Amino acid sequence: MKAYWIAHVDVTDPEQYQQYTQCAPAAFAAFGGRFLARGGRSEAMEGRSTPQRTVVIEFQTYEQALACYRSELYQRACSHRHGVAKAEVIIVEGFEP
Repeated sequence: MKAYWIAHVDVTDPEQYQQYTQCAPAAFAAFGGRFLARGGRSEAMEGRSTPQRTVVIEFQTYEQALACYRSELYQRACSHRHGVAKAEVIIVEGFEP
């Protein structure tokens, strides 16, 4: 069953954040991730205020999504995000009717 990585990101240093955006896609690709949304227009309808960026990545399985997040490759990319952005990342299993 597919899984989705949903991230809400507020960037405080766009120049430094580019290092993350240059490294992270390799980790997603290595685990079969496919971007469905990557920072386009968004508007919060309920709950918290609209984050600067919302990212949705589809994986073939929940296990692949978790493995990607926990991988050395992704954690190395993540090190470029720390201190230059605040991120909330949720991995959710898909639904098959």
